[in-house]
Amino acid sequence: MEQRSESESASSPAAPARAGDYELHYRPCVKRVRVEYNGTWIADTTRAVVLHETRQPPAHYIPKADIRMDLLRKSRHQSHCPFRGDASYWSLEIDGQRVENAAWSYEAPYRGAESIQGHLSFYRSRISALYEGDDEVPFLETNVASLHANPLAGWLLKDAWKAASAAELARQFLGFLRGSGCPVDRSTIIIPTLHPQIFASVLVWRADAAEIRTIYEPHDILRQPRFADSPFAPIIRGAGGVRRRLEDADVKLDFPVVRDLHREGATDYVAMPFRFSDGQINVVSLTSFARGGFGVAHLGQIYEVMPMLGRLFEVHALRRTATALLETYLGHDTGKRVLNGLVKRGDGEHIDAVIWFCDFRGSSSLAESLPREVYLEQLNRFFYCMAGAVLKKGGEVLKYIGDAVLAIFPTTSGAEAACRRALQAAALAAERVAALNGAHPDAAPMRFGIGLHVGTVTYGNVGVPQRLDFTVIGTAANEAARIESLTKELGQVLLASAAFAAHVPGRLVPVGRHRLKGLEGEYELYTAPERDLRSGAAKQA
Repeated sequence: MEQRSESESASSPAAPARAGDYELHYRPCVKRVRVEYNGTWIADTTRAVVLHETRQPPAHYIPKADIRMDLLRKSRHQSHCPFRGDASYWSLEIDGQRVENAAWSYEAPYRGAESIQGHLSFYRSRISALYEGDDEVPFLETNVASLHANPLAGWLLKDAWKAASAAELARQFLGFLRGSGCPVDRSTIIIPTLHPQIFASVLVWRADAAEIRTIYEPHDILRQPRFADSPFAPIIRGAGGVRRRLEDADVKLDFPVVRDLHREGATDYVAMPFRFSDGQINVVSLTSFARGGFGVAHLGQIYEVMPMLGRLFEVHALRRTATALLETYLGHDTGKRVLNGLVKRGDGEHIDAVIWFCDFRGSSSLAESLPREVYLEQLNRFFYCMAGAVLKKGGEVLKYIGDAVLAIFPTTSGAEAACRRALQAAALAAERVAALNGAHPDAAPMRFGIGLHVGTVTYGNVGVPQRLDFTVIGTAANEAARIESLTKELGQVLLASAAFAAHVPGRLVPVGRHRLKGLEGEYELYTAPERDLRSGAAKQA
């Protein structure tokens, strides 16, 4: 007797199928079914079940008892179907040959697919032949052309590319779903990202909210119960998907989010993976509060287009990753310039800026005397104090040169404002150094020097075409580095040029005229009063 699809049993028998509907029909095969690989029969049954699925070739499911299971080896590969469940895979090993993932099975199928439990189906492209009776069943490809009958596919091809961000893509897609009759009320999309501080971007959509909410979850979310105990954690690790029909009396309430939704009156919950081209697993969840929840037609249309939708999300994810990595490794403004096309040697411009150069004193002796891990921890503390203060006050960290930091404060909003921000960053850096020295009394105290100058520099790409560096070069940059080198000789935490001091009148005090190594003439230098560097770091030797 034919097992009817869920969508059929839930609708009126007289209701005609609509164009684009997605249907499943499980039918017992009345003929003998055999599977052959290179002359060896690997399955022979009179109990096969044939699945007829919209826009897919028929799939023959054969009981394990009628298969040469000694020729099959279970693999670690898994996939998920929102209306059949999690699929396990088997590889075929015969005559010294191995065919990876040649067959699949739903060992614990969802309601409506019970007739294929304990059965395997073979990929037609990975076996030699499949016979019904004496006739070989022709190998049919997925009917991609008819995919256009799916309204979601049409929308993806016509309109989805216009979305300017992943959040906008999700908002438009879910809005289209709901507008086309799918009873989706809530959705969460999780996309892991390559970022030193962010584990994943989480897009939260509600039908009753005008905007989609974007949450950037840190890496420690992996250790927090709200993620570790959610369906998302096992899915991202490759465990398949989750379907909970919350109206069922015997529904499995095994996740906190499922229990919460059940209490709220939700009727259906689906969480399923979708992959990027590099294999990265992402997750989309869909929740319905409508009676009956999601039908096969709803989930089937979504399932069909998930690879296409995944590629669109991947485009946005790759751009975000590129932006994040460029900002992390080059700096916010510098990374933006590179991403906007300044990628050739010589690309750049002349800008006016405050140049900040600072150095970790005694770093070489610490590197020789401390274990590598301890030294690196101390070096990163120094960078936290210096580079962190620069970023906090609106500067751009261009590079770490060994144990030194080169940064700029562009004078876009005026030289006086840039110079004041640089002095504020110096004071904050000194405060952080004092705090860390106090917190680690057993460690050698951090000592440092900061040189400040303002002038015109060339801001752009230098190097060779195969390895470029986006930085600042020019006389002003050299002068800032030479000014910093005098801080130890003059016993000062901070030294600034006369050009810098002129933009912050009354804030700095002169320390005389001095020669800068490798440069002609003498330079009037200034320092900050001790009261402006309240950390006490001004008294360092």
